[in-house]
Amino acid sequence: MKFHLNTAAGNMFTGHGPGYVRIGETDYRENLLVTPEELVEGWAPGGFEALAESDFAALASLRPEVALFGSGATMRFPHPRLTRALTEAGIGLEVMDTPAACRTYNILAAEGRQVAAAILIGR
Repeated sequence: MKFHLNTAAGNMFTGHGPGYVRIGETDYRENLLVTPEELVEGWAPGGFEALAESDFAALASLRPEVALFGSGATMRFPHPRLTRALTEAGIGLEVMDTPAACRTYNILAAEGRQVAAAILIGR
């Protein structure tokens, strides 16, 4: 038996799998922007291949100190021109696959960090 102390409040990932992530008790099957206080559905509706500067500008508008990009089932890096808004705002971007982004987000949120995750749902 394992015990885990969870002191975080707000939006926390509680599960993930092919085609979904779970936040609290709700499954989401579309790309999301997530902070402890906000959840934006319908982010980057065209998926990885259709990412645009405006998608990362929306992430920057959340004003996190660190941003996580969960690129789906495998780790893929967006072109640097797409993430210009984050660079100009001085916001660090960490790229990882979606399961790793969910885990990392939970750790940072539990520490009280100003974190935002841009999540592409892997299929």
